[in-house]
Amino acid sequence: MLPDYYEFQHSTKLLSGKLALENIPMELHMLGARCPMVLSDQVLFQIGTLKTVCDAVQADGILIGAVYHEIPADSSSAVVNEIAELYRRSGCDSLVAVGGGSVLDTAKGVRMLLSQQAEDIMELLGCEILSRGRHIPFVAVPTTSGTGSESTLVAVIRNAVSGMKMEFISYYLQPDVTVLDVRMTLTLPPKTTASTGLDALCHAIEACTCLQRNPLSEAYGTAAIRMIGRYLKRAVKNGRDEEARLGLANASTMAGAAFSNSMVGMVHAIGHALGGVCHVPHGDAMTILLPWCMEYNMEKLSDDYGELLLYLAGPETYAATPKEERGRAMAEQVRTLSGELHDLCGVPVTLKEAGVKREDFEAVAQAAINDGAMIVNPVKVDKSDVIAVLERAYE
Repeated sequence: MLPDYYEFQHSTKLLSGKLALENIPMELHMLGARCPMVLSDQVLFQIGTLKTVCDAVQADGILIGAVYHEIPADSSSAVVNEIAELYRRSGCDSLVAVGGGSVLDTAKGVRMLLSQQAEDIMELLGCEILSRGRHIPFVAVPTTSGTGSESTLVAVIRNAVSGMKMEFISYYLQPDVTVLDVRMTLTLPPKTTASTGLDALCHAIEACTCLQRNPLSEAYGTAAIRMIGRYLKRAVKNGRDEEARLGLANASTMAGAAFSNSMVGMVHAIGHALGGVCHVPHGDAMTILLPWCMEYNMEKLSDDYGELLLYLAGPETYAATPKEERGRAMAEQVRTLSGELHDLCGVPVTLKEAGVKREDFEAVAQAAINDGAMIVNPVKVDKSDVIAVLERAYE
């Protein structure tokens, strides 16, 4: 159904394919940049992925002004502030971020801080309140295929004082350029590949079915679902499958653009709460919760889920399934895919496997119903409903 009004933004230029990294110097030149700061984490530094990017960047007169490769998995406002100060001291004029969601979100925070000429990122906390400010050229090089941070309007950064994860939302957070190079994900372990791929699947499904969905988010989301259905198991089985790796990278970026412009729903609301209360990794929470939350929403979303069956399972399965059964068949396809990936690489499919304790359900449920993502879930959810979903997903 066409909404009365909607907005959609995906202003990032995409470079996708073999040797895509080697085009970064030209992109920096086009952005008026000559001295980038490169951001990454310790793991990518140690395994040589960061060096691959730095070697590609330093060409055609581009000189790296500073490298910061100590961004933690759960980055914070203190890290953002520290990097911004190093950027200023080093005379840099742009950012190149190499990594997963934490690195890319940190880079977004640094860019925000620099563009607004502020001293502390927490001064800028708020939703869509910032003007563009000074333009800081920003190139994102994702090394996982799941978070979609390389194409979203959102950055999640932990408050270093309170420990709470803070969400920054702005139309000026998207990178100028996103680079999807197959070399960046070839060494991603099977379990991480599965978890991040299912995270992207959840982004796409919720983007296509939440209250704020729109025609463009559905177009991006359904394309992402089709590519995940085609390539996820292939990449888990053979991490050196370059076509599958590049397919998942594109799917992640499209799913990120989709949910960034339409929001998500109860899977993410409960998943955020599981992460905060029980420290369940985000991708694992999405894997466990998605089929059960689809079941919860089924009465209202059966037809919508049924349409998505075409993209995940393919035309033959879709045509062979009676229309009134397609919604539940879609949920079963998701459950089957998760189970197959569990058997292949051990990605958890129950809360018990993920280390969640039943005594935490009350706290998780309370946090979930207060999460912003719950507002756009198509079916109303209260605390008892969340606890019921958690019970079903437990074992």
